[in-house]
Amino acid sequence: MHNRPWSRARRTVLLGALSSLLFACSPSPAQDDATSPGHATAPAQGGSPVAVCGHTEPGPTSAPVGAVTVDPEVRSDLTAKTDDNPPGTTFWLAPGTHRLGDGEFDQVMPKDGNVYLGAPGAVLDGRGANKYAFSGQAENVSIQHLTVQGFVPPRDEGVVNHDSGDGWKIEFSTIQKNGGAGMMAGARQQVRGNCLRDNGQYGMNAYQSANGVTGLVVEGNEIVGNNTEDWESQVDGCGCTGGIKFWAVNGADIRDNWVHDNRGAGLWADTNNNDFLIEHNVIEDNDGPAIMYEISYNAIIRDNTIRRNNMVEGKGFVDRGDNFPAATIYLSEAGGEPRVKARTSKIDIYRNVLTDNWSGITLWENADRFCNSEANTSGGCTLLVADRERCSPPDIESDPLRADCRWKTQNVDIHDNRFSVDAAAMGCGSMCARMAILSNYGTFPEWSPYKADAVQDAITFDQHNTWRDNHYVGPWTFTAHDTSKTIHFGQWQSTPFQQDQNSTLERSGG
Repeated sequence: MHNRPWSRARRTVLLGALSSLLFACSPSPAQDDATSPGHATAPAQGGSPVAVCGHTEPGPTSAPVGAVTVDPEVRSDLTAKTDDNPPGTTFWLAPGTHRLGDGEFDQVMPKDGNVYLGAPGAVLDGRGANKYAFSGQAENVSIQHLTVQGFVPPRDEGVVNHDSGDGWKIEFSTIQKNGGAGMMAGARQQVRGNCLRDNGQYGMNAYQSANGVTGLVVEGNEIVGNNTEDWESQVDGCGCTGGIKFWAVNGADIRDNWVHDNRGAGLWADTNNNDFLIEHNVIEDNDGPAIMYEISYNAIIRDNTIRRNNMVEGKGFVDRGDNFPAATIYLSEAGGEPRVKARTSKIDIYRNVLTDNWSGITLWENADRFCNSEANTSGGCTLLVADRERCSPPDIESDPLRADCRWKTQNVDIHDNRFSVDAAAMGCGSMCARMAILSNYGTFPEWSPYKADAVQDAITFDQHNTWRDNHYVGPWTFTAHDTSKTIHFGQWQSTPFQQDQNSTLERSGG
């Protein structure tokens, strides 16, 4: 039995109320502001990303009319002037290194509508002493053209927008070399044209405990080198690493970013996320999967260039004798659900180009993981059942709860993608270049209605998961139903699997 190939952070989140909120409300549409001044992009279709780190758009060289000047030579000048001025004030941070007080909780508490503009060379440095840079629940705060570094929040907490205030804009800034996450996210947050690099845990942790994050835009950023503290080695199975982690986000546009060289996954949506559009990104050289979409719903993943991901974690599976098909795009108990409102009612994966990654796409569903089971560590339930206690015998033994108490890998459409791998050059043997759809044999808890091969059969044959119209180059093999069943392309296309109709395979390249 293979239980959970990647564990998640064991943090209990307030998902009961959130489930009702997301199910009842249509997500706020994310704003498409691709024509905004200074818009930075990393075009994926050509496969040549645009570097943002070291090239962020510079801020104004003098204070704009009406702005309050912040002096780097005056300790805590930024905090004092923020406190002394009304909401909606614009602050211009003059060139130089700005410092807060010496206390670990010295931080800036913006007021509604405040704007913080960094001059060329303006740096806000926590010096390893301060935990947080910008905190509080003010709305519609803007931070632009500023370098923020040297802050040391605890694990799972962030430096900028620490308390996940709504409506923040973080643009054209460098957030680097901090502990924890470079930033947190609130509803309607816009993150554009930034360099998020070398932070101890994440570049961004998109999580809000009250109502959940809605209408998030992450566009034109370079997200590189995060998880420098290698948290998985410190807390075994924490599942708390990577470029960006998304928790219970309802409506997100993730486009035109360059996500590379992160320790862990590149983009990881974990626990009751919904309505994601992931497009035109270049995602490469991350230690783990390029994209993980876990116990979540409804997404479009299209037109991304994805290269050389999961080499480190893939080899780690081999080294410990684990034959699970470690994936580059990994869907774990995640699928389309028309009853949860979104721009699509499926997970639609198309027009992506995947080159020399450890493997391809794995669709996985843990038979023992469902609302109110020991294998569900989130503390919440699906977006279809608000009260987890309902997912208990005898009610769970029959529909609708038998169906709705599970996060299902269902309604996944994988089409018009190109998968190319040179396995010989990579030296990965038969354990890479795999595509997979599978589950484990259900065994627990004792009262589980999903025992034996019920989920294995469902994910493989009955949940509308389809590969079609794809092109493969290399020695691809396919795993279906369970880890013991590896088949070749002809078997994959034939009865009973009937996958990859109208697809082609060239066996060159490995």
